[in-house]
Amino acid sequence: MLMQTHEARLKALREELKRRGLDGFVVPISDEHMSEYVGDYAQRLGWLTGFGGSAGFAAVTLTHAAIFVDGRYTVQVRDQVDENLFEYRSIPGDSLGEWLKDVSEAGAKIAYDPWLHTWSWVEALEKTVEPAGITMIPAESNPIDAVWQDQPSPSDAQAIVHTEELAGRSSADKRAEVADWLCDEGLDAVVVPALDSIAWLLNIRGSDVSHTPVALSYVIAHKDGTAELFIAPEKVTPELTQHLGNAVTVRARDEFVGALGSMEGKKVSVDPDFGVVGIAQALRAGGAKFTFKQDPTILAKAIKNSAEVQGHRDAQARDGAAVSRFLRWLEVTAPAGEIDELAAAAKLEGFRRAHGDLRDTSFDTISAASGHAALPHYKVDEDSNILIPPGSIYLVDSGGQYPAGTTDITRTVWIDTPEGSEPTSEMRDRFTRVLKGHIQIDRAIFPQGTNGGQIDALARQYLWEAGVDYAHGTGHGVGSFLGVHEGPQRIAKPGGGQAGTSQELHAGMILSNEPGYYKAGEFGIRIENLVLTIEQDIDGAEGRFLGFEPLTFVPIDRRLIEKSLLTDSEIAWLDAYHARVREIVAPQLDGDDLAWLERETAPL
Repeated sequence: MLMQTHEARLKALREELKRRGLDGFVVPISDEHMSEYVGDYAQRLGWLTGFGGSAGFAAVTLTHAAIFVDGRYTVQVRDQVDENLFEYRSIPGDSLGEWLKDVSEAGAKIAYDPWLHTWSWVEALEKTVEPAGITMIPAESNPIDAVWQDQPSPSDAQAIVHTEELAGRSSADKRAEVADWLCDEGLDAVVVPALDSIAWLLNIRGSDVSHTPVALSYVIAHKDGTAELFIAPEKVTPELTQHLGNAVTVRARDEFVGALGSMEGKKVSVDPDFGVVGIAQALRAGGAKFTFKQDPTILAKAIKNSAEVQGHRDAQARDGAAVSRFLRWLEVTAPAGEIDELAAAAKLEGFRRAHGDLRDTSFDTISAASGHAALPHYKVDEDSNILIPPGSIYLVDSGGQYPAGTTDITRTVWIDTPEGSEPTSEMRDRFTRVLKGHIQIDRAIFPQGTNGGQIDALARQYLWEAGVDYAHGTGHGVGSFLGVHEGPQRIAKPGGGQAGTSQELHAGMILSNEPGYYKAGEFGIRIENLVLTIEQDIDGAEGRFLGFEPLTFVPIDRRLIEKSLLTDSEIAWLDAYHARVREIVAPQLDGDDLAWLERETAPL
């Protein structure tokens, strides 16, 4: 009989821990590749607790249990996880190590799955708990897998070829670049566990993980330009084999650990952020000399070539037409008060599919009405779903995966009433301050060597003048028919654990530009476009300077703009942006959709 309640599941896990002689276990949202989004088979935290967020972890001992989430999920975790089973803990304020020390006795053995955690995570935790006599134990197999009776199997979908026309470079060329890096570093090989890095390096894609078109696999790349791809045999097609050629050896995925153990004396690199403990253990056991260095594909992947840039432009143009049609539909239908958040998200996806070539959404659509819009990472479901109230703000953050590129856009709009209504002066003020910050990032010019942390304040300055701020980053990298959140670059406040803020920006990098404002329980505002980092041609410039070019083209709701707060140059920016929206999107629309677009993109 399947265990339907989370209480029964927690009890079964504890019984399994007792059977193994263990006193506790840590349960992350993670897979063997440290992916942002994971396959259904790896949703162990959700199965155990009911939590549906994309970040967090639980810790279970024989007598206590807690779930740790950050501020994005404070409300959601209380809605989804039974407080009688799990304590609510907030990170980074609450420490897993300190909690374990509080609930465990000296001599306790706390297990973790070595294929779901990095080496640095284990070292940091051990440093905290070992003085209290607590030992961290790498589990030989995951105890949840032993009690999850209907656990899904990993996807067996076939991997597909990502054409050189879209990729812009051959896999051989990319592998040669990695080989040069290995030689420069004095290394024999690099283990590549990150799924998007594998997809980029070999010019392959897949459908094994929601929202990210990757195939479950591992790669070992060698200094002679060859590589070994470890992938389930059922995922390999003749087309894939032909595409990979003789320089890439295709091996079964379950041969990976054995291959790591056969590298005695070899100097091997593993990325510290994506290389899990299990990989390091296998290399060490086999006698390899391994070191932690950043995956050499990460920066190369982030700097898009001309084919990838053109692909993004093509995808964005198609996406812009779909989102524009949706916003016009919303304006017409939502004032009746009969559209809910789920229906709106489904309608938007329908418009994207109608414009062709959509392979997936690039993340779960944030369809947020009223107070839900004040939760930056709100995820609507059947339990949280509400009608979109007339006379309120509605925020939609969404994106699509197209073979040519990955999109991500947020628009905040006013939902009118049948008799007509106006946003409050506070709403207009906050929206306009967010818009001003968005414009400052878009117009930024900076010298080569500048990082995202150094320009983040440009987006916040007008909110700061009003004594308010927002708690998330201003921009993240975006992949090319890959992850919607792609490193290493990021625009965010320096420090505070914001990875990527110190990464120098380079021409060819694509980032989001998404300042916001959130009034708890009432409304939220965010304006997001994707931008391409480009070289700036400045007469008399002393050195190389960069700037941004917008890639996203959808109208910005003028009903929420307080024109008196905009300078003449900001109004000129908005008018020029809307003229470009009209130029790109209008040829794809007709009838009432076209008339709406022309009205919404008229000069302010």
